[in-house]
Amino acid sequence: MKWLFGTLFILLIATSLSLLAYQDPGYVIIAWGYKSAELSLSLFIILTVISFSLVYFLLRILVIGWNMPSAFQQWRDRQKVLRARRDTNKGLIELAQGNWSRAERYLLRHVNKSDTPLLNYLSAARAAQKLSASDRRDNYLGLAHKSMQGSGFAVQLTQAELQLVQGQLEQSLATLVQLHSASPKHPHVLFLLARIYQMLRSWPDLKKILPDLKKYRILEPTQLQQLELLVHRELITAATQRGKVDELRSVWQQVPKALRQDVSLTQHYVCCLLTLNDHNAAEVVVREALKRNWDMQLVYLYGLIEAKDSDKQLATVEGWLKANENNPILLLTAGRLSKRNQLWGKAQSYLDASLGIQPRSDTYKELGQLMEQLDETEKASEYFRKGLLLAQDEKLDDMLTVVPVNLPVLPAPV
Repeated sequence: MKWLFGTLFILLIATSLSLLAYQDPGYVIIAWGYKSAELSLSLFIILTVISFSLVYFLLRILVIGWNMPSAFQQWRDRQKVLRARRDTNKGLIELAQGNWSRAERYLLRHVNKSDTPLLNYLSAARAAQKLSASDRRDNYLGLAHKSMQGSGFAVQLTQAELQLVQGQLEQSLATLVQLHSASPKHPHVLFLLARIYQMLRSWPDLKKILPDLKKYRILEPTQLQQLELLVHRELITAATQRGKVDELRSVWQQVPKALRQDVSLTQHYVCCLLTLNDHNAAEVVVREALKRNWDMQLVYLYGLIEAKDSDKQLATVEGWLKANENNPILLLTAGRLSKRNQLWGKAQSYLDASLGIQPRSDTYKELGQLMEQLDETEKASEYFRKGLLLAQDEKLDDMLTVVPVNLPVLPAPV
């Protein structure tokens, strides 16, 4: 459309000039020395336009010829950049498809002409990692750091991640600690730190970053809860292994209140208290826990506790029996506590009632021990024999039963 209007405009001007020249052609005299030349105004204008056009095109040709080497060089550079971009794309595709050698080759082929050298070197480092070429990987990471200013954090983070996957835990941890001090809120740094602390079983260090993991929502709520339970469970176990009951109580007090409501963690803590012979503290913990959540494992553990006030302990259990009179575990617990208080008749009554509802090997064992206490050796032997037979069946049932376990293990970095 523009070309059409331009042509029409030129024709209009040409027509106007022709009409003017027809009415008054005019003339032009050119004199030099003793010579002169006369020509019409129209011819002079035409010759002038042609002359200027020839000069203009001649100058354009000279300029193009003069600039041709640099223009050709620019064209070659553009072609190299395009080839580098194509090779980068091919390398990334090969990396995604798991062709590590080809990916490494494509990514490095024209890296000096690539407009994303940092991406090329980091991706090549990942490919070398997959090929178990640690030296090449570290070399590419060094080149990546030099390829772009301000890329140090990204390079170090990639290095720490690759070292973690490779199993170089100490080196990865050193890098991550440095990155964490530089950027305490960085989500991926926190995630990798949590994973490496878990792999190194460094529970106190992992406990320190749990608030940040929660604050910045690094993990899903379910994953975070499982991780918190794992950390505090391992800290309780470590205190128990050191044999320091005061430290064990202190560790329990540091557990968040919401987690202290968890039944499995409470069970573990009670078992650790019993291991260190702190029965009085265990009795209080179980009794308070059962007020909140009725759990049969805790009821069972209550029967193993040898608190100082065993009469009060038995009275507590008999109070529970009023609402759960046919509970075999509760009856077993009542029988154990009655036996501990030397109430032989009541103990036998509770244990027999428990057996009548659900035969258990540990109930037979308690009855056997009770019969020995009463010098009824034949009955004791019979109870022990039945308990052993039942224990074998229970062990076989446990072996054949597959119990799903959800381990709170963090996912591996990609």
